[in-house]
Amino acid sequence: MKIGNIELENPVFLAPMAGITDKPFREICRKFGAGMVYSEMISAKGLYYNDKKTASLMDMTNETPCAIQIFGSEPEIMAEIVPKVMVYKPDIIDINMGCPAPKIANNGDGSALMKTPELMGRIMRAVRDASPVPVTAKMRKGWDSDVSLRCAKILEENGASAVAVHGRTREEYYSGKADWDSIARIKQELTIPVIGNGDIWSAEDAKNMFDYTGCDAVMVARGAQGNPWIFTQINELLKNGIVTTNPTPKERLCVALEHISRLVEDKGESRGIKEARKHMAWYVKGLKGASTLKTEIFKISDYATMHSALSAYIDKFL
Repeated sequence: MKIGNIELENPVFLAPMAGITDKPFREICRKFGAGMVYSEMISAKGLYYNDKKTASLMDMTNETPCAIQIFGSEPEIMAEIVPKVMVYKPDIIDINMGCPAPKIANNGDGSALMKTPELMGRIMRAVRDASPVPVTAKMRKGWDSDVSLRCAKILEENGASAVAVHGRTREEYYSGKADWDSIARIKQELTIPVIGNGDIWSAEDAKNMFDYTGCDAVMVARGAQGNPWIFTQINELLKNGIVTTNPTPKERLCVALEHISRLVEDKGESRGIKEARKHMAWYVKGLKGASTLKTEIFKISDYATMHSALSAYIDKFL
């Protein structure tokens, strides 16, 4: 499929997730077949005021095709920071219009933008006019009611090259079941690609979303946590009608060890190990003795001990 002039090898994407989709995790997911990966959310104001921590989130070396996702609610600032984003050579710039987190939405950013669809359009137009690469947006159904079709049409009219839709309102957060009907309605009305998001936990879920909504691509979020081979499995099912990749517990833990190594290399030992803990908890979920191992993992603060703990677990149980 294509988004704007960008050719993508497959229609299965890793969703942007704050505190999750850092460089090590993106690299792992690309290795397992994610057709495109997204950065964590980048604050437009942070870039505008030259915050170094904000800029560091945009390093996407060797991850093409990739999208850098920015958030903000002031069209002029959003447009002005585009050259700073382009220093990192993204294939696509994505605008976050769906984050439900209070610290984002309470400032009028993220999902709060869906209260003012016209502002969404002005932001899209401003970034689109400033950007040399395709511009897309990720949104929800709405704030507390379904306004997704209206918002999607406004984004298309203002130059969006694609729109990703999470089938929940902001008030629903991640509760209940995602409304795939809203995604289907948008797909029927728009001419640009529509990316479906919400409740994709398996290859079968992804295929069902394609079949039910007619969407052009799917975006996997929480379903990829501790489970990067979900991208391989979805691609296998779409291409061959059968999933042949089913990692053993030992293979899962070997990928976990690789992930730890990448985190430490990228962020240093102290920070890397702290951030590895949550990922390790996801990798071992459901395995024999996982509860005891997770308790141990969250006490570890150095690479050697983390590596030893997982290696000992592999030797004991696998």
